[in-house]
Amino acid sequence: MSDLRELYQQLILDHNRSPKNFRTLEEPTGHADGHNPLCGDRVTVYVRLEGDLVADVSFLGEGCAISKASASLMTQALKGKTLAQAQDLLAKFVAMVTTDAPPDEALGKLAVFKGVCEFPMRVKCATLAWHTLEAALKP
Repeated sequence: MSDLRELYQQLILDHNRSPKNFRTLEEPTGHADGHNPLCGDRVTVYVRLEGDLVADVSFLGEGCAISKASASLMTQALKGKTLAQAQDLLAKFVAMVTTDAPPDEALGKLAVFKGVCEFPMRVKCATLAWHTLEAALKP
């Protein structure tokens, strides 16, 4: 994938225009703010845990299509996962966008971001919500 236009696949564009779970979460057990100073993307991730389970997760923010779509797809992928599964998904996602390795099957629709690894300036856009989630999960 050598053309940036290929990166903006339909799924990314759809989630940018109509992000899922784009809201403040009532009574979160954790939240964190993330900012990418290189491009100005900002995100707040809210998470509500019930024991070891991610009962709900949402986000608010503004940024490029990759940043917003990544946050939207992340929230969909994490609902109902255990903390261990969430951490595993986070590690697999970051590995996918930072290496040449093929995407892990567990990533499902998140594999649409595989092409980001060819655009180093976009890696921070794709991972911003994920790193912010990691901070929101810390006690």
